[in-house]
Amino acid sequence: MKQITRLSLAVALLGSAGLTACGGEQPPLEHNYPDKRDGGNTYNPNPKSDRDSILGSGGINFGGKQKDESVGGGGIGVNGFLWRASLDTLAFVPLSSADPFGGVIITDWYSPPEVPEERFKMTIYILDRRLRADGLKVAVFKQKQAQAGSWVDTPINPQTATNLENAILVRARQLRMTQPTAP
Repeated sequence: MKQITRLSLAVALLGSAGLTACGGEQPPLEHNYPDKRDGGNTYNPNPKSDRDSILGSGGINFGGKQKDESVGGGGIGVNGFLWRASLDTLAFVPLSSADPFGGVIITDWYSPPEVPEERFKMTIYILDRRLRADGLKVAVFKQKQAQAGSWVDTPINPQTATNLENAILVRARQLRMTQPTAP
């Protein structure tokens, strides 16, 4: 019994010593990145200057001033006017998910009081940082309640999504017009 305990202790000590040895040398505190201005042959000592980002030229803004104030709204990754207008337009529908950095709003199922055997769900995609008509995409889903009580997908008129997009765009333009101009 003592042999097994001593063996276990020896294995544990060797294992922890081995893992400690894997730590190796600490990485440098400052990294040099390839400089794209000369084809990546030299290193740029200031990695944040003139660097491309997967988040676009503005990156993520956590409430500070944006580089391009014409896009509207601060602190989110999409056009602030389209975002706010989408939330205002869909205020009567419960939200399931809202991602301001990805520009996606997903509603929960909503049954109008006048037609409780039908329900709708919407997904809004804000595709641009600029206030443009093609920077918005709306998908609408509809279901009807079957005799057994289950919900069945039903085709919806494509004009419904277009009407919702137009309502959001009108509200976004109203928000843009009421915003005070910067001094």
